[in-house]
Amino acid sequence: MKNWWKILSFILLVYTIVAGFILPVPKLPILHETIRNLYFHVTMWFGMMIILTVSVINSIMYLSGFKPEKDIVASQSAEVGVLMGVLGILTGMVWANYTWGAPWVNDAKLNGAAITLLFYFAYFILRNSIDDDQKKARISAIYNVFSYVMLIVFLMVLPRLTDSLHPGNGGNPGFGKYDLDRTMRMIFYPSIIGWSLLGWWIVTLKVKIKKIKNEI
Repeated sequence: MKNWWKILSFILLVYTIVAGFILPVPKLPILHETIRNLYFHVTMWFGMMIILTVSVINSIMYLSGFKPEKDIVASQSAEVGVLMGVLGILTGMVWANYTWGAPWVNDAKLNGAAITLLFYFAYFILRNSIDDDQKKARISAIYNVFSYVMLIVFLMVLPRLTDSLHPGNGGNPGFGKYDLDRTMRMIFYPSIIGWSLLGWWIVTLKVKIKKIKNEI
């Protein structure tokens, strides 16, 4: 049963989708039924943070030992992490359109998310612009660390220091402090685990494919 976590991921995500759309949610002004997006938008971003953390850790490990497999895991994790980030932005835009009146507003966290993704897009462009594998791995590992630092700054530091519409930022209380009831918590936390495991599952598949391509 070495693949138990894959089965767990599937079960948790099926549970998230079914329970997320069926079970009752708090009747809050402005948010109304859109609060169900919490199970998708927010939890995907949790998954993104976890996968990108795996990426930067492997980049640091590569710089300490220059093992090619660490660079592979770092690059493939970055790709999956950015994919989850894009999905998080898209689901967030749908949510914003209903609650804030527009899919994109001048918000510190929204702008920070866009800038962060641009840093990672530049990471992919950098990798593809270098032909020498060792040079590519070294330079991209350093830039990956830099991108992760920028992610922390633009997503976790600046929004808390400036005005922001997002809960838990700019002086706003977080969801958990005033409107997450017991039912929502029973879906929210398993959803984080489910999306994170799915992200890692995709990473393992991409790493295997990359290694096969390298051998060929």
